[in-house]
Amino acid sequence: CNEQILMARRLVEAGVRSVTLSYGRWDSHGKNFDLVRDHGSKLDQGVSALVLDLEERGMLNDVTVLVWGEFGRTPRINDGAGRDHWPQVSCALMAGGGMRTGQAIGSTNRLGEYAASRPVHVQEIIGTAYHNLGIDVMNTTLADPTGRPQFLVDLREPMRELV
Repeated sequence: CNEQILMARRLVEAGVRSVTLSYGRWDSHGKNFDLVRDHGSKLDQGVSALVLDLEERGMLNDVTVLVWGEFGRTPRINDGAGRDHWPQVSCALMAGGGMRTGQAIGSTNRLGEYAASRPVHVQEIIGTAYHNLGIDVMNTTLADPTGRPQFLVDLREPMRELV
C-alpha cells in the first residue's frame, strides 16, 4: 500500500494527471476486525503521509486524493465475525484539490443502516473529481454508440460543500 502511494506521488510530481491505486483485501465476510486492524492502519498511515507530503511540497491544492470503495459493509456482524456487502451506505475520503476539506458531509442513523441527512450520490463524487481535474462537467458530453451526446454523469454539479 505505502509503496503504491509513494509511486503515485512521484507520478504526480512528474506531471501525470490521474493515478489510480488498487488496495484490495477488504472483502471482510469473515474476521472483519482482524482485517480492519491489519489493513486499516496501513491505509491510514499511507494516505495521511501522502496528504502531508503533498501539502509540504505545495501540491495539495492541485491534487485531489480520493479514497473510496464500491459499497459499504453491513451494520451487523455475521456468523463468521464479518460484514457483508451493504450498498445502502458507504463512505469516501476526499482531500486536496483546492476543496474545503476537514468536514463530514452527511450522516447515517445511529446503527449505520441508511443515510439520515444529506445523502451523497456516487455521481456527485465523480462530478467533483471531474471538476477538480478542470473538466467542465456541466457541459462535457461523449457520444454513445448511436452517436447521441451523453453527459459524463447525470448529477453533474460538484458537491457544493467542497467547491
